[in-house]
Amino acid sequence: MSQAQSNPVGGVIWMLLTGLNFVAVTAIVKYVGNAVPAAQAAFLRYVLGLVFLIPMLGPLWRAGLSRRAWALFSARGVVHSLGVILWFFAMTQIPIAEVTAMNYLSPVYVTIGAALFFGEKLAARRIFAVLVALLGAVVILRPGFREVSPGHIAMLGTALLFAASYLIANRMAGEVSPTVVVAMLSITVTIGLAPFAAAVWVTPTWADLFWLFLVAAFATAGHYCMTMAFKSAPLTVTQPVSFLQLVWATLLGWLVFNEGIDAYVVLGGGLIIGAISFITWREAMLKRRAITPTVSQVKG
Repeated sequence: MSQAQSNPVGGVIWMLLTGLNFVAVTAIVKYVGNAVPAAQAAFLRYVLGLVFLIPMLGPLWRAGLSRRAWALFSARGVVHSLGVILWFFAMTQIPIAEVTAMNYLSPVYVTIGAALFFGEKLAARRIFAVLVALLGAVVILRPGFREVSPGHIAMLGTALLFAASYLIANRMAGEVSPTVVVAMLSITVTIGLAPFAAAVWVTPTWADLFWLFLVAAFATAGHYCMTMAFKSAPLTVTQPVSFLQLVWATLLGWLVFNEGIDAYVVLGGGLIIGAISFITWREAMLKRRAITPTVSQVKG
């Protein structure tokens, strides 16, 4: 993005809206809670969200995907489906702030995965940043000092699975349009969640369907706002703003769901955020020298 095209204020505003949309998603899923099993809630969120795919059907039909593309998109659908189920489950088990803070581990895993599978070099400073982020996760979990619940384990799995999903998306982004990448994710995840939802199916109420449709709407709006933010300004401007989600989530849990503010979660989240900010800045610098691609953080 050239200096003339850059719109930092617009990028910040779009990223603020992104965070608010994703926090709305988190709040609604927390509100629905155990009324609908996690796998079924995730499935309904994606089924109801298919209505937003209608404008994408034309580009998808004309894409002419190769066998390799179908295989990679299918693999992404499997890992993302499992990640979404674990995320919905975690939301019913642990505070919103902990879910949000631990979700920031995904870009860290992306950095590690890019080195392991794509041959990207990890300089000493980036390795140090990764270690700081992992330390942040330990601070949040505090193993040995409190019980590590199934919700915490689910979030560790969520971040890892989402990272794998993002790595596949990054590999496919150079071959097909972003519209096709988004459409294929929605379709494959809907299919991937179907058998899990069928296994635990309970009849949802109209209220449940309404709230889960809102989840789909806010998630779609969040991804749109994120795309606009990336178009408006460099990641070094927009990425730090995305971490305000932790602030919104902490306040939401405290004010709406009567969840206490855990200083260890704030500290651990701060360590993870600081590490990711450094990694983002370093990758922006390297991108200018055409050495490595940027790591993108995307929510399911």
